[in-house]
Amino acid sequence: MAEINVTPFVDVMLVLLIIFMVAAPLLTVGVPVALPETAATALPQAPEPPLTVTLTADGRILVGEAETAEDALVPALRAAAEGRAGPRIYLRADGALAYERVVQVMGALNAGGFTDIGLVTEPGGPAFGGD
Repeated sequence: MAEINVTPFVDVMLVLLIIFMVAAPLLTVGVPVALPETAATALPQAPEPPLTVTLTADGRILVGEAETAEDALVPALRAAAEGRAGPRIYLRADGALAYERVVQVMGALNAGGFTDIGLVTEPGGPAFGGD
């Protein structure tokens, strides 16, 4: 009597499932930035991938993963935001950057018509007496 043994197939599928579960969160944005830590709660997830602007410690500006010049930031964002359902922009800034630089970029985004800006941070920062 011949039977099909599915145990090796199930083992391989479970290993692949674990690999994809671990790798999926790492694929969001591939630009390494040391985000500041805060006690803020996470924003609700949008149905589409987020449109991100990244400020690196060495002063580079990236829209998604593409490096962009300062004077081309707003036109690049307008091109990337075209056809998207929501106008939300996620700003990822390295914690070593001066506050002035982050606010300058936020002001440029606001002047360009992007008013829904979310700041991306790492959890686990000080709560300063809050719950």
